[in-house]
Amino acid sequence: MLYPKALQQGDTIAVIAPAGPVDKERLDKGVSFLKEKGLYVELGKHVKAVHGYLAGRDEERLADFHQMVADPMIKGIIFARGGYGAGRIAADIDYELIRANPKIIWGYSDITYLHTAVRQQTGLVTFHGPMPASDIASEEFDALSAKGFDQLFRETELCYREEISPLQVLNGGVATGPLVGGNLSLIISTLGTRYEIDTRGKLLFIEDIDEVPYRIDGMLNQLKLAGKLEHAAGIVVGDFAKAVPKKEPSLSLQEVFEHYFGKLTCPVMSGFKIGHCYPHIAIPLGAKATLNTYQKTLHVEAGVRR
Repeated sequence: MLYPKALQQGDTIAVIAPAGPVDKERLDKGVSFLKEKGLYVELGKHVKAVHGYLAGRDEERLADFHQMVADPMIKGIIFARGGYGAGRIAADIDYELIRANPKIIWGYSDITYLHTAVRQQTGLVTFHGPMPASDIASEEFDALSAKGFDQLFRETELCYREEISPLQVLNGGVATGPLVGGNLSLIISTLGTRYEIDTRGKLLFIEDIDEVPYRIDGMLNQLKLAGKLEHAAGIVVGDFAKAVPKKEPSLSLQEVFEHYFGKLTCPVMSGFKIGHCYPHIAIPLGAKATLNTYQKTLHVEAGVRR
């Protein structure tokens, strides 16, 4: 794997919007938080652009990304929000440029598409974490979520235990491998493309929001039929916010998980507060991790190097 360099106080980071349009007031609030971390913030030229449900046209969002990757003064790129649209620029990204200029890339939700594409094309470790114009700007943004940004400044191993949230064992065991994945619906959208997620020997992390049980059932079934579940070394189930049936009768989310995960030979554990939730624990994707259902822990190695 290729690791980005840790940040230092006084470094400059970029905030750009590769997906949906941002709320300007929320963006300002999120940027203020990043500045309080001792960072200078440079906004992308088109970060406040609006093109329907996109933050500017594809070529504009792509140009902002390439500019910040190429600029040696920019030490990290934090995406303003998710929404929709990151996958539209994936085929035109200059992955050799990223490989030649490895730096911190941070975001989640729709950004899952870019995490997967960038990691599999370049080997770069990227970060799944709360974003300035969505999570950070929320009144619910808490101290534990904020603390996740500290891992960008020094080599920090994450050890997730039940002190953070109750964890449920769906299948017992211990497994080690690179931690990959993100938003379930975005993982599904990579299937059949050149950026199709590779789960072989990996710990597959999944989360989502506003998806009812039958929709999650359908997505997990697609992963199963594509061989992505059986090839995974282990499965880390994050937060599935608002995953409640809108009509009855319905299977519960727990019943859906038990159907797809209960018969696997790899360890599976759910309950991780990673995703569209608070706290939102930030994790480095691509970093080596160990899932241990007997100790109920998830250990993830540091995502930056000095």
